[in-house]
Amino acid sequence: MPISPYLHSLREVVGQRLLLLPGVTAVVFDDEQRILLGQRADNGRWSLIAGVMDPGEQPAETVVREVYEETAVHVVPERITSVFTQPPNTYPNGDRTEYVDITFRCRAVGGEARVNDDESLAVGWFRLADLPPIGDLTRRRIECALLPGTAAWFGEPAGHLR
Repeated sequence: MPISPYLHSLREVVGQRLLLLPGVTAVVFDDEQRILLGQRADNGRWSLIAGVMDPGEQPAETVVREVYEETAVHVVPERITSVFTQPPNTYPNGDRTEYVDITFRCRAVGGEARVNDDESLAVGWFRLADLPPIGDLTRRRIECALLPGTAAWFGEPAGHLR
């Protein structure tokens, strides 16, 4: 998968060391309440559409851009459903990252779901009862997007007393 010119320039300086990066994830619903998923080219797993913010970009702009770039679907962000820091990740090339993720519930408003770049093997709409195998984190993001109201789930501070 290609990386942005900005991230590429950072990697030239820091190499494969851990980078803390701002990212977004989209839980996209269509008019039939199906969810948009992409089968990732890097690991073959089905997941929500996600990406990294570019400098100067607002998170909502990023989620709209990423969904279109990867799936050719136009979306409108409706609300933030979760904010948290993901566990550290090491890519096959050795690059290490940790993402601060903002997940948006989005509504599809146009386009036709299809593979639109080299980050996905397949793209499709799925009913909640017919989801392909997905990871726990993807499932948790979907659950947050289905909750009523406007409050977002967020990771609690370490050592937080209840």
